[in-house]
Amino acid sequence: RLPQAFRVDVIREEEDTLEFDMVGIDAAIANAFRRILLAEVPTMAVEKVFVYNNTSIVQDEILAHRLGLIPIRADPRLFEYRNQGDQEGTEIDTLQFQLKIKCKRNPQAAKESSDPDELYFNHKVYSKHMTWVPLGNQTDLFPDADFRPVHDDILIALLRPGQEIDVLMHCVKGIGKDHAKFSPVATASYRLLPDITLLQPIEDEAAETLQKCFSPGVIEIQNINGKKVARVANARLDTFSREVFRHEGLKNLVRLARVRNHYIFSVESTGILPPDVLVSEAIKILMGKCQRFLNDLDSVSME
Repeated sequence: RLPQAFRVDVIREEEDTLEFDMVGIDAAIANAFRRILLAEVPTMAVEKVFVYNNTSIVQDEILAHRLGLIPIRADPRLFEYRNQGDQEGTEIDTLQFQLKIKCKRNPQAAKESSDPDELYFNHKVYSKHMTWVPLGNQTDLFPDADFRPVHDDILIALLRPGQEIDVLMHCVKGIGKDHAKFSPVATASYRLLPDITLLQPIEDEAAETLQKCFSPGVIEIQNINGKKVARVANARLDTFSREVFRHEGLKNLVRLARVRNHYIFSVESTGILPPDVLVSEAIKILMGKCQRFLNDLDSVSME
């Protein structure tokens, strides 16, 4: 079969999810692309936590780990990687956040109440309590920046009266290869396009049974000359349950296959960058890898 011309079709685009088809590529390229999305597109995440006071029941290292996993809405393209061994961050490679909160009793609470929301103030520590503290000249560098956690309602810890948390965080640029907290995607996966072929006409009761074997929308039943005839409407919706092979009368009438060079990609962003930006960044990284490989080949041949 002749190689198909490469193309990309965007199927569905929402705020944090993107579904698109890559047609006419090799499995190795598709997988390289997926792995780059997972592990090599950089993001900003909490790397150092300076604990000034923590009297909550969450230990310091658990608290630091939880803070590290909170996605931070900050464009990593605005920052440099921090140099190895640098203890102090600078305005070009570090974002600083503060979390300072103390739990108190609510004097107005009803005597018989047992609801913590009514009894206490600040008893739930959320990601919205993290505030950006500009470093150096960051207020001039990013005049209209809004650096903050992607979600305001991530629960970090629970406090009781008298307990407090006072920490300073340094966010740095990194990649998923070093730590999963830097991964910009919640999921990045692909599957091959299903290919369903009916080997002979399937009619009436058999057609209805066939329709039930597949996901909704895959098989439709048409009325032709008073007969119900099954046809494949949209193979893409099939989940490859192989249910049809449980029916003796149907299993030899249907061929299930995959289109070998048609990949359906699904990319779900953590919200740090939109999924379409992640895809274009991944393509740039893949191009950079190819260029480096070609340069290495040139230098070897010249030697």
